[in-house]
Amino acid sequence: ATGHIEVAQITFDPEEISYEKLLEFFFKIHDPTSMDKQGADAGYQYHSVIFYHNKKQEKIADKAVKEVQKIFGRPVVTEIKPSENFYAAEDYHQDYYKKNPNAPYCLLVIRPKLEKLKLK
Repeated sequence: ATGHIEVAQITFDPEEISYEKLLEFFFKIHDPTSMDKQGADAGYQYHSVIFYHNKKQEKIADKAVKEVQKIFGRPVVTEIKPSENFYAAEDYHQDYYKKNPNAPYCLLVIRPKLEKLKLK
């Protein structure tokens, strides 16, 4: 009911991984054609969005959305917006998968995504 969107803010070293690679990963782990819905979760908090921190990131994100659009048969609805305020989730959300690997959501949603991407 806050009007916030659930996102992850990622700090990265561009010498180790590029912003383009992060966006490629982003588009593999969720459905960018689904407005306000991811899997069984629905509501504005599941809005597909990329928040950028500078003009370079904005241009790269815009290009990535256009490229991924070629793959999907439906319109990509992912928005690209400037980053403003970021609020960390409550403690029980932090490291949720690590703390709750056998919870139904982790077993049915997160684990299959990790396996698909060959991650632990």
